[in-house]
Amino acid sequence: MTEAPLIVGVSGLRGIVGKSLTPEVAVRFAAAFGTWLSESASESPMVVIANDGRKGGEAITFAAASALMSTGCRVCDLGVATTPSVGVHADMIGAAGAVMVTASHNPQEWNGLKLMLGDFGAHSDGRGTIEESESIACAPPASLAAEIIARFESDDPTWEEPQWVASYTNSNDAEDAHCLRVLNAMSELVSDEDGNFWRWLDEQGKSYRVVVDAVNASASELDRVMFYDTPVQCILLYGDRSGVFPHTPEPTAENLSGEGGLCPAVPGLNADIGFAQDPDADRLAIVDENGRYIGEEYTLALCAEAILSARAEAQAPSTGDGPPVMVANLSTSRMIEDVAAKYDAEVVRTPVGEANVVERMKQLKEQGRDVVLGGEGNGGVIWPEVVYIRDSLSAMALTLSLMARTGKTISQLVDQINSYSPGAAGYAILKRKTDIPTKEAAKPAVEAVAKHFAAEKIDLQDGVRVDFDPSGPRAGTWVHVRASNTEPIMRLICEAPTEAIATEVLAETEKAIAN
Repeated sequence: MTEAPLIVGVSGLRGIVGKSLTPEVAVRFAAAFGTWLSESASESPMVVIANDGRKGGEAITFAAASALMSTGCRVCDLGVATTPSVGVHADMIGAAGAVMVTASHNPQEWNGLKLMLGDFGAHSDGRGTIEESESIACAPPASLAAEIIARFESDDPTWEEPQWVASYTNSNDAEDAHCLRVLNAMSELVSDEDGNFWRWLDEQGKSYRVVVDAVNASASELDRVMFYDTPVQCILLYGDRSGVFPHTPEPTAENLSGEGGLCPAVPGLNADIGFAQDPDADRLAIVDENGRYIGEEYTLALCAEAILSARAEAQAPSTGDGPPVMVANLSTSRMIEDVAAKYDAEVVRTPVGEANVVERMKQLKEQGRDVVLGGEGNGGVIWPEVVYIRDSLSAMALTLSLMARTGKTISQLVDQINSYSPGAAGYAILKRKTDIPTKEAAKPAVEAVAKHFAAEKIDLQDGVRVDFDPSGPRAGTWVHVRASNTEPIMRLICEAPTEAIATEVLAETEKAIAN
């Protein structure tokens, strides 16, 4: 394994700036995407581009934009914006695709390019409205991503002659459109006669103080716009948009604790809740009013509870065939199943990766199902009413609405989610990882685990997931072994009602792999 790997996969491309990721690499990857779009979509397709605000991101953005223009794609540059904001903007203008320059939660020296597909029929410069635009933009499915990657690896773009090099424009209203899309979606969950979420919150006599760690990146301005002049006082802990991360940007307990961190800041500022976003704001971790990091796994479960309980309270029927359905990947906590069971909803599992979750959500919707939510256990919530992209802003709004409707603190809501677990024992999740030279190197481990636990329920969609007998001593326990899509590692994840059971199962799993 090299010191500076270039990781290319269904989630896009990531590397270390100046080493594995250079402007030349960005040009080649964006040109592969632009060539594919120009051949597959409309004439002179529109592509939205933005960066997550980390230092040095402009250079990669400009390199990618020049490649897109030179392959015949018109470019609309949003500057610094969040990944879900880019998706909303692409929906509004009917863009054929989008490129987000981000390395997500990776440290400062990393950057990358994340691709999205939009409306292939779009070819005008006309703007839509929030009400008129439909949620379309999303990560490309694995099959299309593989086609784009193959073009990148063959390094054979189609460069246009000067008269066909496309236009470049700027836009600076990504935050407004995103906030409006979220607030319009929220209006469906509140009882205010005009569906105004903030007025509804005020009428409930609810006001909250929240502390948000935006790691000085793309969400800084979005958060200000969302909570300006509302019943929610938003204190931005790190929101100077300098692009210099105050800590390792992944929103984990380790990175949010200690002096100056979100965990001590929430009780120190007498706040009701703390929110932590990653640089491109597609993930959300939550800290309760006592400064306790509750973990990213709870984010999706709380949002599921918010939507399903609001619908139950309003006695809203399912809008499709069969019960409401939610989609989550195989590595996500079973909390979402337990929430779904309380409201007679269904959960469908997919391989890990936002693209896989979204592809299944759209398939189910096309089949006439009532798809209410999707997401992943890394704090990624996909609310199709807003955008088919993981969205921390939607997750924050849904969590606050749940607090307001129930009158409960965030710690009480976590206790409520825990009470749904088998035996009301809660959820203990342990995660381990080990370096591997290639993704294929995980295959023998996967086969060994599947063979060892053959008597249990086995899912081989992505590595191997084992769900233990719900009537046995390991009820509520599962383990998942797979190769990462974004890093040269193999992940082992186990969830059980207690840490002791999770530790025992992980030890047995590791022994099976070693043998």
